[in-house]
Amino acid sequence: MNRFFRLSPVLRARKAQEDAARGSLTHSRAEIREAEALVKRRHLNLVGAEAPNEGTARAMVASLVARQSLAASLFDAQRMVTDAQEVERERMAALADAAKRRRAVELMAERHAELVRHHDLRVDQAALDELAVTSKARNVARGLVEGSPA
Repeated sequence: MNRFFRLSPVLRARKAQEDAARGSLTHSRAEIREAEALVKRRHLNLVGAEAPNEGTARAMVASLVARQSLAASLFDAQRMVTDAQEVERERMAALADAAKRRRAVELMAERHAELVRHHDLRVDQAALDELAVTSKARNVARGLVEGSPA
């Protein structure tokens, strides 16, 4: 029986794919945190930029336009969070798929190892049986029979 598991390179490749997917997911989670921090900063900027109570009409209009711009930038940041979360879901699915594919090859490797172990046990048992039969045959040839004095 071949002791070498022929799919070992495939298993290593599947593990590498899973590690790459895990790294990609970690990167995606970092992007989500960055986008959420950006949302928080832009929200604070919008809250801090209140409309003036007094001033010229131009100043009031400029202030309102600036607030609208801040609100639009906040909306864009929230969209970035949503997009990053969608990418995270896709990458999580890719990681789960890579883990399934790796596990399938791992199960084959475990079955192969079990077959090799059973084969080794059968070979060892056959060798022990052969020794026992040979020993008994030698004893019979020498005239030593079980139960009789030597």
